[in-house]
This record gives sequence, structure tokens and C-alpha cells, in this order.
Amino acid sequence: MTATAPEANDTDTGGAAPAAAARHFRFFELEVLRTRRLGASFLRITFGGASLTEFRSGGYDQSLSLFLPPAGREHTVLPSTGEDTWFAHWRGMPDEERPVMRSYTVREQRRTSEGADEVDIDFVLHGDSSPASSWAGRAVSGRRILAIGPAVAENKSVRFQPPAATDAILMYADETALPAAAAILDGLADGSRVRAWFEVPHEDDRLVLPTRADADITWVVRESGTGRERTDRLLDVLRAAELPAAEAPYAWIAGESATIRAVRRHFVRERGVDRRAVRFTGYWRLGASEEELLAEAYAGQAPSEDPSAAL
Repeated sequence: MTATAPEANDTDTGGAAPAAAARHFRFFELEVLRTRRLGASFLRITFGGASLTEFRSGGYDQSLSLFLPPAGREHTVLPSTGEDTWFAHWRGMPDEERPVMRSYTVREQRRTSEGADEVDIDFVLHGDSSPASSWAGRAVSGRRILAIGPAVAENKSVRFQPPAATDAILMYADETALPAAAAILDGLADGSRVRAWFEVPHEDDRLVLPTRADADITWVVRESGTGRERTDRLLDVLRAAELPAAEAPYAWIAGESATIRAVRRHFVRERGVDRRAVRFTGYWRLGASEEELLAEAYAGQAPSEDPSAAL
């Protein structure tokens, strides 16, 4: 994603790789049913479609990959959706015809009282500075896109996996990861202890986040600042915070790559959290385009998310 205009929810391609698609994922056709503005930066798009009867979200931070039509096209068209052929055909399309692939979080999946299946996906809007924001801002009912989504609930794109012994959950998310964080909070059991920090661009982006957990949430409203200035300001907030007393805390961190590395170091080095109990995911990287990050992921050059990776 671009430095100044990150998109929700991530450029991690866990749900889009051909091998993963063959094992746990399949193509779905999604139709825009309605849209709803959630805040200054957030738009929720509700999708339907007959193929969603086979959709199996694992909940929490479940991701899927959307194929958005290029400018001037109403619907997504791919030359192939076969497990062994789609990727090569997609990559071989002319630039002006190739749908944009982006990975997003399933905010909610449900079946209505009429028996229809629906999926909500929350987008970060920042004008026409990126293809996904541009498409979402113009989405209207009836538009159709394709997606690679989960065909089984147990799949590797659900990254929030706290051990059974976890007695407190620590969370950090910027706006690109906030829909995933919201879905996690929505799925936690009664009494789960959570200390969370959510960074958003504007005051109006402080959303109401339903949860049964005992959640203490701090909103960090950015308004201005990028790069090191932004990270230092966030670390000051974290260092001033009191963490819940816990024997086995688990941390889930997602957002801009350099920022989450700094937050991870803070939790491990300054707070004593076991590095194996920290799950971190880079949704975008300052100074890198979305296409560059996708190319790195497919070339196996993406940074490791293994909790035991070096700090």
C-alpha cells in the first residue's frame, strides 16, 4: 500500500496464494447490496450472492482477497477461476484490464431471516489515491466482484489464535486493521480481559465496538504526523499505560509494518511479554506500493510473522 494512503484491511496475501486457494479457499461472486458510512474514514459494504452459501468464515481476523474491476468497468471479470489456472491468467492480463487484488477482513457474516447470506467488509476511504478506495467510494447496489474466500472455517488466514491459558489480551491496530480488531472484540467471550490501543486518522473515526469482553480501549487520534514522529507518539502512549496483571498475556498487533515492529519490541523488551505470544501482521508499509508488497509476498520475500522471529 502507499505510504500516505493505506487501505483497509491488508496487503498480506494469506488468503490469496494459489496453494492456499487450492486447500482452503475458493472463488465467490459477491454483489453489492448496500453501503453505510461509519465515520470520517470508514465505509461498510454489505455483499450478497448465491455462492455465499458455501462461504465459511472462521471469524476473528478472517481475511479474503477481493478482485476489484479496473477504472471504467462495473463488474469484475477474470479469464479463469480454476484452482490451477487463475493466478497465471490473472497475472497475464493487460494492465488496463487486470482487476486489482486486495486482501480485506470479513467484519461479519450472517444469514438473514429470509435465508440470504451476507458479508460485511469495511473499507478505509481516502479519495482516489488508491484503486480500492476509489472503487469503494463509488460502489452502488448491483455491482459484482469476485473474491477468493474461505471454504472451511479452520484456515491459515485467521491469525488471532490465543493459547488456552491466555489470561489477558493486548491489542494494537491502526485504521487499516481496525475492522479486524473490531471483529475480534465482537467474538470474544464474556469476561475476556482486553487492553487495546486503536489509532485512527480523525476523531470521528472512534467507532462504537460491540463486545462482551472486559475491554479497556484507548483511541489514539493521529490527525497529523507520519513515519517516526507517528511511531514515537504512539510509543509514548503505550509506555504511559498500565497493563492488566497477567501470567500469560497474548498480544495481537496489526497495521503499518514499521509501527507494529516497534510496538512488538515494546511489548517484548519493555513489558516482558513472551515473544511467542505476540501475533503481528503488516497490513501496509510506509514507502511501498501495494503492488510491490504483493510481489514480495509471492516471491517469498515478505517479513516473517512467526512469533519467534527476531525482533
